[in-house]
Amino acid sequence: MLRALLTPAAFSRKTLQEYLLVALGAFIQALSMRLFLVPAQLVSGGVSGASQIINFFTGWPIGLMVFVGNVPLFILGWQYLGGARFAKRTALAIALFSLFTDGLVWFIPAEGVTSDLVLDCLYGGILLGVGLGLVYRGQGTSGGSDILGRILNHRLGISISQAYLITDTLVVLAGGFAFSWEKALYGLLVIYVSGLAAEAVSEGSGVFRTALIITQHPDEVTHSIMSVLERGVTILPGTGAYTGMERPVLYCVITRSEVNPLKELVREIDPRAFMVIGQAHEALGEGFRPLVKE
Repeated sequence: MLRALLTPAAFSRKTLQEYLLVALGAFIQALSMRLFLVPAQLVSGGVSGASQIINFFTGWPIGLMVFVGNVPLFILGWQYLGGARFAKRTALAIALFSLFTDGLVWFIPAEGVTSDLVLDCLYGGILLGVGLGLVYRGQGTSGGSDILGRILNHRLGISISQAYLITDTLVVLAGGFAFSWEKALYGLLVIYVSGLAAEAVSEGSGVFRTALIITQHPDEVTHSIMSVLERGVTILPGTGAYTGMERPVLYCVITRSEVNPLKELVREIDPRAFMVIGQAHEALGEGFRPLVKE
C-alpha cells in the first residue's frame, strides 16, 4: 500500500492540481460545518453527521471523530476506491477536513453567522456541496458515506444512490433524536441542496441537447447543420416499422441556444420532418469539452 502511494506520478503537475482541489474542497466543507451546520445543529449525514451527534453528548472534537470514524472505513474500502490514485486523495481529504474542522474553532464564533435555520440550511448545504464537488473534481472522495456506499454496492448489490440514502437517512434520524425532528427535516434538505451543488461543481452545470431527425432530405439537412451550426452529424440506419421503408436517422448534439436555429433549419428544408429533442448530461469530444485533458 505504501509503495502505491509513492509512485513518480504522484508528483506530476496534474496530480498537484488535483491535490490542491481536494485541499480546497476539504477546507470549504469544514467552513460549512463551522459557519452553518454545527451552530444550527443540522446533521447532513455520513461520518461528519454522526460526529456532530457524538460531540453533542460527549464534547469530543468533531474533526477527531471524523478522522477516527473514517479509519476503519478507509481500510475496508481500500480495494473499492479505484486503486491507490483515489485512495491517496481520499486520505488527504479526510485528514484535511478533520484538521480544518477542529482548527476553525479558534477563528469562527460558536454561534456561527446567523440564527435562521433556513439560511443555515441553504448556505450550509451549498458550501458543503461546493466542497464535495471540488474533492470529486480532484479525483477523490470525502470518505464516510462514499466508502460505505461502495462497499454496500459491491457486497450487497445495492445501488450507490440507495446506499447513500440508507446511510445518510439513518444518521439524520439519529440527529432527530439528539436535537429535534424539525432540525432533522432541515438536515434532509441540506443533503439535497449539497447534492445539487456537488453535481454542478464536479460535473459542470452545462446541459446539452441531442437531436434525432428523420427526414426525406437527409443530405440537405446534414449539410445545413454542418455549414450553418458547424456541428457534426452522425447518420444512423433506420427502418420504419409501419411502412417498412429504409430511411436514415440523423443524430447530433447541440447547445441549448442552438435548439431553435436547428428547428428552423430543418423546417426550411423539410416541414414534414420528424424531430426528437433530448437532454444530454455532458458532451465530450470535438466541438465540446475535450475528452482527454492535455
